[in-house]
Amino acid sequence: MTGIVAGSRGSGSRVAPVRRIRDVLRTRILTGVYGTRPLPSETELAAELGASRNVVRDVLALLRIEGLVDRIPGVGTFVVSGKAVQGLDRLRGLAESFDTGCDRVVNQVLLADTVPATPTVAERLELDPGTEVIALERVRLLDGQPLSLDASYLPADIGRPLLEMDLARHDIFELLEGELGFPLGAAALSIEAIAADRTVADLLRVADGFPLLFLERLTYTNAGRPIDLEFVRFRGDRMSLACWLHRTPGPPPNHPSTDSTERG
Repeated sequence: MTGIVAGSRGSGSRVAPVRRIRDVLRTRILTGVYGTRPLPSETELAAELGASRNVVRDVLALLRIEGLVDRIPGVGTFVVSGKAVQGLDRLRGLAESFDTGCDRVVNQVLLADTVPATPTVAERLELDPGTEVIALERVRLLDGQPLSLDASYLPADIGRPLLEMDLARHDIFELLEGELGFPLGAAALSIEAIAADRTVADLLRVADGFPLLFLERLTYTNAGRPIDLEFVRFRGDRMSLACWLHRTPGPPPNHPSTDSTERG
């Protein structure tokens, strides 16, 4: 498989078509076009997309590496699984995002305890370093397969009751609002791509160095208190994040309203 992909890099005439057709097929797979049916044959795809069979073969190899398709000799190429999509348009827990009336999300609780806050955790939660906080670590399963590794930190006065609650089958957001009476307001969010180290890889059942989406989210109550700091590592082959973005008018660069310097 690696040889095929390496070959496509070395063939300049195939690189652009491979990228273009990969994106077309990837979109079809993620939107459920093929469902449980086999993909069209290499010959059919080549004719439909106006490409050579070598280009199509390289594309399918990349999609297999990504974990989206698998080839069954003598039968065809099938979609392995579409990615789960979590919207970022509003503040929601994972189970809320996939609420289909059944228990699709289950948590394996690895840690639920009181620990001293590290400098980073203390800064985010506006506490003194070393202050006791509640630490929760969970492997989150979607449809029985590992999706993410979540580490959450909460001020002890807020999070301590969570240690006695059912963390295996409930979102923290759900428990904070529904059981503890802390309405949530907003969150600061950052996302980056990282590689799985050995410990994380074992928990998420992927290879060392596997691509992950790393999300840091600091959630505030509607009164403005930081209440929940999360570090989430999503499997890159199982999760994508999506939202609508609206363009709003703003001052141009170097506009006086963007310059904090006082002018006499």
